[in-house]
Amino acid sequence: MLIFSSNQVFAEYGTEATVEIEEIIVKASWRETKLEKADASIFVIGQEVLIDQPVKHFEQLTQMIPNLNWAGGSSRPRYFQIRGIGERSGYEGTPNSSVGFIIDDIDFSGLGGIATTFDLEQVEVHRGPQGLRMGANALAGLIYMQSKNPTDAFEGIAELIYGSDDIKSLGIAMGGPIDEEEKLKYRVAFRQDEVNGFRNNSWLAKDNTSGKKEFTGRIKLNWQPNSTSTIDFLLMNVDLENGYDAWTMDNSLSTLSDKPGRDSQDTNAMGLKMRFRLHDKFELQSLTGLTHSDVLFSFDADWGNNQSWQPYVYDFFSETLRSRRSLNHEFRLISEPMNFVEDKPMEWIAGIYYLDLKERNDRNDLGIYDDPFDNWSAYIQDDKLGSDYASENLAVFGNIDYAIAPQTTISLGMRWERWTSAYADTLGEFFFPSDRMLGGKLSLRTELNEFANVYAAVARGYKSGGFNLGTGIQGVERLNDLIYDPEYLWNYEIGTSVLSSNSNLLIEAVVFWSDRENQQVLISKQLDPNNPTTFQYLTQNAASGKNYGTELNLRAKLTDEISLFAALGLLKTEIKHHQSRPELVGRRQAHAPAKSYSFGINWQASEQFHLSIGFVWQKRFLLL
Repeated sequence: MLIFSSNQVFAEYGTEATVEIEEIIVKASWRETKLEKADASIFVIGQEVLIDQPVKHFEQLTQMIPNLNWAGGSSRPRYFQIRGIGERSGYEGTPNSSVGFIIDDIDFSGLGGIATTFDLEQVEVHRGPQGLRMGANALAGLIYMQSKNPTDAFEGIAELIYGSDDIKSLGIAMGGPIDEEEKLKYRVAFRQDEVNGFRNNSWLAKDNTSGKKEFTGRIKLNWQPNSTSTIDFLLMNVDLENGYDAWTMDNSLSTLSDKPGRDSQDTNAMGLKMRFRLHDKFELQSLTGLTHSDVLFSFDADWGNNQSWQPYVYDFFSETLRSRRSLNHEFRLISEPMNFVEDKPMEWIAGIYYLDLKERNDRNDLGIYDDPFDNWSAYIQDDKLGSDYASENLAVFGNIDYAIAPQTTISLGMRWERWTSAYADTLGEFFFPSDRMLGGKLSLRTELNEFANVYAAVARGYKSGGFNLGTGIQGVERLNDLIYDPEYLWNYEIGTSVLSSNSNLLIEAVVFWSDRENQQVLISKQLDPNNPTTFQYLTQNAASGKNYGTELNLRAKLTDEISLFAALGLLKTEIKHHQSRPELVGRRQAHAPAKSYSFGINWQASEQFHLSIGFVWQKRFLLL
């Protein structure tokens, strides 16, 4: 693959070359925090990397981040795993997520396909349970992406990329003040990406059946009506018109399907964030997000064509239409920052969170199977299933940080959450499960000196329960047999960060141990060997497991022009108990590579020329 890229910045950013590492601020937390002072394992990709690399989607960044993995089965990753924990598919049942996915403070968990990266300011991966920060959607961790906000001065960037395999990209972003007083500012960004998909369909003689056409549009407004109020408004559209033609019998890049699938997603979102300084001692924040996503996912279920299976007739196709709407509100009351010197040793936050989610699914499976050597008539499939799902999450949370000494802070937070849901489909199945869950975090952080920080933390995350479909069990008295309970994760970790005295080297190291309780285990089985669409999925609280390892990050600025980074992840996982599959006890967990690392070096020769070289490696892992 050959790529030619041109980036044109048409405003000065006002930065000069320096031998110091750029200060990294963590934005996903309730308070913005310096990375080296955080009490958690966080991997941050800043704007420099996002601009320098010809990266179009979060998928291309994942291998840079140790102990982060994703599952295939779609044109873009939708399902992620952090430290070996996370969904690998979402064909049916409750759309719960183990890894939270937030873009500009709007929850897109389970819809990671929209994670295009143009005009982003920062990407953060928070490893470990985020039960306190996000609740039921972040058992394993959180992925947080923030686009560039409106700026005080006018600036912009235009980008043109052209390459082999029909790679074409065009993007433009600009923004600045609207009025002379700079109280109202804006930022707009638009980007179109196209590629043929790097695969050939030899049966249809086409090279674009896995092609991608992806549009991203974003409008942001920032209004500061007075010195105590700030209002941020966001409108976003991501439209993915992607093909999906990936399944092959020989695991090659050449497919034989006669009915290539589609993997399209059209998402519209609106966000509103308001901050009001009500008193010198605290601030009120209100966050509202609205989303509407239409998803089409289809595939050639037999992977072939008429000639592939001769003399048998074997032809199947599956299509699912999904429409999801969500509304979330979060209110936070945040105190002023602590200051031990001024006899203000405590800071706190209290809040309430509400999420309303509605999803409609329409699935259509078509197919025919005919054996010319028997006397039975052909098997013809024309199955349709329509389902409606609705859920509500209501949570209250609070956190207190207390400085027990000038350099030592203890932090305690808790989150209580109630989840209720309702499901009904055209086959007569219906469920009304609900759960009440409790999570939290306790940490102790000490600054050894101006440049070194050490912390220890214990956190408890949780994930809602759910229900199983299509098992053939009927009757209200048997519904409890089909419902499974929440899963919990206890995480223990110790970490340190060290910044060199001249601020040109930052080293972060974390050691963690996690215990999975009431683990939700997904088992799948093909009911009819002659019909590839007859898979039945069953989730049970049938296992427990442990996950432990270490994570190491290094960032260095060698000279004004040369910088490098390195990251290492070591992960050990084990199934301690498995009720349904006792033969798996002692085995590694799926999608949990034991080793992963990344390394990169960047040479900024001038404002017009830079060179980046990167290496990523991941040890093989179990798929199931």
